[in-house]
Amino acid sequence: MNSYRFHCLKLWPLLSLFLVTACATSFSSPNASGHYVASPVQCVPYARDASGVQLYGDAHTWWNQAPGKYHYGHYPQPGAVLVLAQTSRMTHGHLAVVKNILNNREINVTHSNWGSDWKTRRIIYESMRVADASPGNDWSLVRFWNRDANTFGFPYQARGFIYK
Repeated sequence: MNSYRFHCLKLWPLLSLFLVTACATSFSSPNASGHYVASPVQCVPYARDASGVQLYGDAHTWWNQAPGKYHYGHYPQPGAVLVLAQTSRMTHGHLAVVKNILNNREINVTHSNWGSDWKTRRIIYESMRVADASPGNDWSLVRFWNRDANTFGFPYQARGFIYK
């Protein structure tokens, strides 16, 4: 066996331990906590599983599917699905599930596939702060916590909440 191949074989267990540890990496702060997964989990099946709301199709279509099947409105409740509108930045919309209410302008949500690159889209957020940025305090415009910038991020138009 040549020496290069021998050294690679000796290092493989150490490298595989590093890769397994990297896949199980988690983080926690007062405004966002979560863990990395091997590949992105789309927000739709994640929200369906986390909330029990059994709707299908792109995230932005859930709002129009809710009437006659689920109650819906413009104020958060634990377990409700927050539906973000389709935009040029989010061509499929986005879904997040309300974990708890912090005050009349802030909630924590759980969601997945949120971010702008491959690494951030592999995070399952067990908790992320979301602020109501709407002038009328009706949750029609929301801002999610940006962990990298340590502040609330870009405002997104919200359709509302679907209640289980």
